[in-house]
Amino acid sequence: MSSVKLHPETLALHGGYRADPTTGAVAVPIYQTTSYQFRDTEHAANLFALKELGNIYTRIMNPTTDALEQRLAAMEGGVAALAIASGQAASTFAVLNLCQAGDNFVTSTDLYGGTWNLFANTFKQMGIEARFADPQDPQSFAKLTDAKTRCYYAETLPNPKLEVFPIREVADIGRKLGVPLIVDNTAAPMICRPLDHGAAIVMYSATKYIGGHGNSIGGVIIDGGNFDWAADKARFPLLNEPDPSYHGAVWTEAAKSLGPIAYILRARVTLLRDIGAALSPFNAFLLLQGLETLPLRLQRHCDNAAKVADVLKAHSKVARVIYPGLMSGEAKRRADAYLAKGRYGALVGFEVKGGVASGQKFINALKLLYHVANIGDARSLAIHPASTTHSQLSAEDQATTGVTPGYVRLAIGLEHPDDILADITQALGQV
Repeated sequence: MSSVKLHPETLALHGGYRADPTTGAVAVPIYQTTSYQFRDTEHAANLFALKELGNIYTRIMNPTTDALEQRLAAMEGGVAALAIASGQAASTFAVLNLCQAGDNFVTSTDLYGGTWNLFANTFKQMGIEARFADPQDPQSFAKLTDAKTRCYYAETLPNPKLEVFPIREVADIGRKLGVPLIVDNTAAPMICRPLDHGAAIVMYSATKYIGGHGNSIGGVIIDGGNFDWAADKARFPLLNEPDPSYHGAVWTEAAKSLGPIAYILRARVTLLRDIGAALSPFNAFLLLQGLETLPLRLQRHCDNAAKVADVLKAHSKVARVIYPGLMSGEAKRRADAYLAKGRYGALVGFEVKGGVASGQKFINALKLLYHVANIGDARSLAIHPASTTHSQLSAEDQATTGVTPGYVRLAIGLEHPDDILADITQALGQV
């Protein structure tokens, strides 16, 4: 079966694992262990020297987590993946794997608030400069690029702006300049595959749609294996110069016998080893359960969201609706170019007439939808970003990311659409 090219929907069930070699178990077991018995001293030495890959310690790798990594890599068309403790950890590792003090990277302005804060403030304290580019003008990425630029970063379907990023346009610019594009695809699994459009690295907050049930925190980074890190050794010193934390290993050389995995190899054996943001085996197991139904859930999420957007568009108390399927011009062209036909995601933003006070009244009047700081749950969720997820940003930065004072974000779930619409309609009636 491994020689057959399978569809992502099939890989969600079969990718990276067939059965447990010892017991024959079809469901991936939870390997709830810290450590692993080495066959002998030579085996142990080979593992630590990266002469062969295998389990050493669950902070670095685990068989349950490995099945999740292999499955996601197969679904995305990548060569390898690293699953870690959270989506925020994945964003951090994805950039830190290429950047050190004195370096910079160019990022889209359209970001989740926590990512913006990480890039603008925490990375700044580390001596890494985030340069913010307007995705409406792909050339703005080129204008901000210099010899110290290590990567570009973007969200496919940025939360909360919901204008699809020009993946191919920016990826092509980056490849001409020798700069890889990292894409956070959290809000668009199954409906977009960024590696197919030129991205080098894909990452997820697996907490969201991959897990899908609001019960597990996790993140994943997927190496596309399609970027030549050794072509410009001066631009990527972390991958091309001896690593003093690993016996002077040069990662582009160390990975040659293992495949085009220099990027993800370093992320695992240096960053994950040292920082320790390990995913628990139990959470890996729960994320696998969610992954198996992801194709079916995403279709229902998207169908329900489209119905909600249509109703909100026609409601007298709604000033505007932010939803890819209702956009026009270039924003709509990109949505149709990068998202699967007719599936525009499960996020719907809108602004209630009356500003902040009206938005808060709407939130407080909801009975079925949960008021929580999350997306991607099987249940429908609502939040007011300006006072929660984006509250650490200045008013100017909030506006740049698409958050206005009265903006409400809905993450539409799997309930019957009539019940979702009934709750939204009654809440609007109380504004």
